[in-house]
Amino acid sequence: MRVGDLLRRGITELEGVGVSDAATDINLLLGHCLSMSRTQLHLATAGQVTAACEQQFLELLARRKQREPVAYILGEREFWSLPFRVTRDVLIPRPETEFLLETALKTIKVHGLPDGLLLDLCCGSGVIAIVLALELQKSVIAADLSLQALLVAQQNASRHGVGDLVDFVQADLLSPLCPGNRFSMVVANPPYVSKKEMQADLAPEVIRYEPHLALNGGEDGLAAIRKIRQELPLVLCQSGYVFMEIGAGQGEKVREIFSGGDDRAGCFDPVEILPDYAGRDRVLYARLKRK
Repeated sequence: MRVGDLLRRGITELEGVGVSDAATDINLLLGHCLSMSRTQLHLATAGQVTAACEQQFLELLARRKQREPVAYILGEREFWSLPFRVTRDVLIPRPETEFLLETALKTIKVHGLPDGLLLDLCCGSGVIAIVLALELQKSVIAADLSLQALLVAQQNASRHGVGDLVDFVQADLLSPLCPGNRFSMVVANPPYVSKKEMQADLAPEVIRYEPHLALNGGEDGLAAIRKIRQELPLVLCQSGYVFMEIGAGQGEKVREIFSGGDDRAGCFDPVEILPDYAGRDRVLYARLKRK
């Protein structure tokens, strides 16, 4: 078949099973098989495809028709203009997490960063830790409960030349890291999907394929966030930062969680909920104020 025929066939079949951006996905899948960019594909629509490449493409197309995400099919996702390995043991990196990192880096550029370690909590594929290490050239601890996720993150750190700057720790949130006020910044992307959303609202690509351990935030989606709030004063230094990705619509509840609890270990001031570029609640920004 010709390149153009495969493009049209793929788009038609994906649209038929409800894939919203079928053209983008088909360009990625066929481009992978032919080692071509999107532009190259469209310049070569009249070109013939070998039987082997056609068969490979049809096998990948069949997987995508089952709503398996393209990132898992190809084993890679771009984040921060860099390629990262992804498997079904880790969440697929999203633009929301890029916004989280942009916010953290812009804030510390303006206000400075206290002495201390940096922590990527619930690190998954390691994108946060790796970008922080690359951008700041500082040591980062990356923590996750999943050993399989940590192995993926280690591979990504080596790939991007920061294996010596990122240390990996298997941990259930902050408990194994307490006590010791040694972190100047914690950047976290915890599970924040509610039980109702897990049961009804998630796309097939998410609920069927992405790790529920990294998604499930309990009854209201805030279980991990509440636990992190309780433990943060035990690990943050004076004026230490926390930046946390949250779900759209969770802003006021998260603000309440962090504004309360004026305990002996300290309180958080300021506590701000920052909207993403679409105007949705997306990032908690807070600093620890010790008594």
